[in-house]
Amino acid sequence: MTNTAALSRLFEPTSLGALPLANRLVMAPLTRNRAGADGVPQPIMATYYAQRASAGLIIAEAATPNAVGQTYPNIPAIHNEAHVAGWRRVTDAVRAAGGRMFLQLQHGGRVGHPDNSGLTPVAPSPVPLPETIHTPSGRQDSVVPREMTLDDIRSTVADFASAARNAVDAGFAGVEVHAANGHLLHQFMARNTNHRTDAYGGSVAGRIRFAVEVVRAVAEAVGPERVGLRISPGNTVNGIEEGDTGSIYPALVEALADTGLAYLHLVTADPDQPLFQRIRKSWPGTLMANPALPWAEPLPADGGKREGERLLAAGADLISLGRAFLANPDLVERLRVDAPLNQVRDRHMMYVGGETGYTDYPTLAGTPELAGARP
Repeated sequence: MTNTAALSRLFEPTSLGALPLANRLVMAPLTRNRAGADGVPQPIMATYYAQRASAGLIIAEAATPNAVGQTYPNIPAIHNEAHVAGWRRVTDAVRAAGGRMFLQLQHGGRVGHPDNSGLTPVAPSPVPLPETIHTPSGRQDSVVPREMTLDDIRSTVADFASAARNAVDAGFAGVEVHAANGHLLHQFMARNTNHRTDAYGGSVAGRIRFAVEVVRAVAEAVGPERVGLRISPGNTVNGIEEGDTGSIYPALVEALADTGLAYLHLVTADPDQPLFQRIRKSWPGTLMANPALPWAEPLPADGGKREGERLLAAGADLISLGRAFLANPDLVERLRVDAPLNQVRDRHMMYVGGETGYTDYPTLAGTPELAGARP
């Protein structure tokens, strides 16, 4: 193993506004279904995140801003006092370990089920998810979501703002609004899930309106310097077909360019793509980029380090990695010294609860044959 820290900008100390970061590596939000059935974070989640506190920033897994926004079983939430108290135990543990945390706010929209939330999912239009969904009794057919009324839209915007205030009360340095991966905000932006003919549908300006209102409300609630936005242009997960990706995202970026947000988080970013280059040119603030790594295959041996460095060279400011942090609590140190990485074990272990495949991944210090070889 060799020490490559001096050769890579990934390990440079930096800052996110006034928030100092030890390096440019960010732990991406990773849903892992370890909360209680009531959405309260469990003690094992404090252990898991504290293990990974060497990341420059941790973005904690998606938490729902209201009950109807719940996606799957055992997803954390952030809309009552018990949720706040549970998350405070997590942020206290990470802070004690020297880490910094944001919390992702996610409303599932049509990605939900009455057996998970007790409520019929809501969405921009009554277009069901074109696949089954996981529930406590196994996978079931998706249900037709209820089309959101204007009152629903206004109350959901308010719920996001309230959830952001709760997150700050719980000790998070800020929040990330999730407008990616086929969830509610993304559903409003996509042509195949938004068939509305009112001010929240039709044109590009109409389809980005809900996302813009949510982000601005959250920024007003806790300060724009505490708010990030996550987008995933061209991502078809959860049955999304945007239809005009090249128009939607430049318009969204332009509509929010004056807000002073902490960052824009671009998922599966490719520095060679014109849209990445256009977004980087148009976005005046910090750009966080998540490298486009193959999902259906094992992680590259370097966990995405090389692709992260390419993105930094192309203008990104921070690099987020997901699975590499899941499998390597000490990922920053492993990348720093070019140590071998743990590979993600059976994927179902990500979601079944308990320590296995969650808090039991070894560190270099816990792997004698590697620890002894460190420089």
